[in-house]
Amino acid sequence: MCAAFLLTLPVAAQDTTPQADISHFTLDNGLELVVIPDRRAPIVTHMIWYKVGGADDPAGHSGIAHFLEHLMFKGTEQYPAGTLDRTVSELGGNTNAFTNADVTAYFQTIPPSALGDMMAIEADRMRNLELDPEVVAAERDVVLGERRQRIDSNPQGILAEEVNATLFQNHPYRVPVIGWESEIRQLSREDALGFYDRYYAPNNALVVVAGDVDPADVEALANDTYGQVQPGPDLVERQRLVEPPHDTSRSVTLKDARVTLPSFSSNWLVPSYRTAEASGEAEALDVLAAVLSDGTRSRLYQKLQVETDMAAQAGAYYGGNSYDMGTFVLYGTPRPGVELADLETEIFAQVDDIITNGLTDGELERVKRRFIRSTILARDSQASMAQVYGSWLSNGRTIEDVAAWPQRVEAVTAEDVQAVAEKYLRPEIAVSGYLLPLAQEETP
Repeated sequence: MCAAFLLTLPVAAQDTTPQADISHFTLDNGLELVVIPDRRAPIVTHMIWYKVGGADDPAGHSGIAHFLEHLMFKGTEQYPAGTLDRTVSELGGNTNAFTNADVTAYFQTIPPSALGDMMAIEADRMRNLELDPEVVAAERDVVLGERRQRIDSNPQGILAEEVNATLFQNHPYRVPVIGWESEIRQLSREDALGFYDRYYAPNNALVVVAGDVDPADVEALANDTYGQVQPGPDLVERQRLVEPPHDTSRSVTLKDARVTLPSFSSNWLVPSYRTAEASGEAEALDVLAAVLSDGTRSRLYQKLQVETDMAAQAGAYYGGNSYDMGTFVLYGTPRPGVELADLETEIFAQVDDIITNGLTDGELERVKRRFIRSTILARDSQASMAQVYGSWLSNGRTIEDVAAWPQRVEAVTAEDVQAVAEKYLRPEIAVSGYLLPLAQEETP
C-alpha cells in the first residue's frame, strides 16, 4: 500500500479526451462505471474509488480509513491474502492503493484478458473481507512504522502536519490522513469492520476502466461481478464541520538539528473546484500558481533564481481537487548567505506586483499554452486518465467538467487572476510555517 497522501496530477495536467469517447454507466445497485477506451497498447488500468477518506474518520479514530486500506489486502474466503498480488505479479502488472482526505482507491494495471478476474476480486472484497485479530494487530504496527518513516523521522513532515492542523481550525482536514500516533495505537478490528460495513458498498463506489477495452464488454463484466453485490445503506451527502472565517495570521516554527537550510511556507484556505461559488475562480487560482512557479520562465524562478540568485527553491501551489475547500501555498528556501525573511519578502512582492500591475499578455498566454499542451500529453498515460476521471467524479464533479476544463482556463483573464490574488492571498490571514536549523533564531 502506498502513502496516505494521494499524489494526483495537477489540474494543469489533466486529460481532455473528448466526452464522446467516454462511457458512463450506473449499475442497478448504485455503482458508477466509467470506461475510457485507449487501444494504443494491450493493457488496461482498473480502479475502484470509494467515496470516503481520512476526513470521514470518526472522532477519536483518526487513521481508520487508511488503516482499512491496508487491511483490504488481507483477503476473503474466496480470495485469500496474497491472491491479488500474486495474480497481478504473474501477469507482469502492478497493483496498489491510496487514501487521501476524501477518497480511498485501489487499482491494477493488467492485460485486458485479466480484467474480469480483477473485477471479481474487488467485488468480493467489497463486502466479504475477513480479518483475523492477529493480522489486524500486525498491520497496525506496519502503519505505525509508516508514520514514523514518513512523518516522525522527517522534519518537513512534522512541520507540514502541524501547519495543516493550524490552517484548519475546525474542519477534519486538520487531522492527518495517516492518523495521530496515539489514536492509531487504539484502532481495533471492530473499528475497521464498522467503517468497512458503513462505507464499502457499490452505492458508494466508482469504477474507472481505461485501456484496450470495449465499453459494452466492460459493462457486461461489471454486471457479472460488481453487479452481484448488494448495496449498502443509503449514505447522505458528506456533511463535515464548517471552517470558521480566518481573521488572524498564525505561524508554526520547527527548529531541528537535521535541517541545514531554512525554509518557509505561507498557506491560505481558498475555494476548490467543487466549492468555488464564483465561476472561474478555481481556474484563476490555477493560473496564478502557474504564473508564479510553473517552469523556468515563471515569475519566481526568473526573479529569485535567475536575476537575484536569492532562492535555492521558490514556488506556489494550488490544491483545488478537494471535496471541500482548497489550499494555496507560497514557499521558498534561500541560498546560503540569504536571510529567510528577505526571501519571504521578495516572494510576497511578486504577488503584490500581480495584484497592483496585473499580468502581461505574454505570460498569461504562455501559461495557457502550457496547460493545454499538458492536457494533450496526459492522454499518453491511461493510468493518469483513470486517476483524473476517478478523482473528479468521486469528489462530486462530472465528465462534462473534465471535458470543459480547457475552455474554462482559456476564458481566464488577467483581471481574474488579479482578483483572486487580492481576495485570497492576504498576508494578515496567512498561516506560515518555518523550518529552521537548530541554532537559528525563530522568524517573527
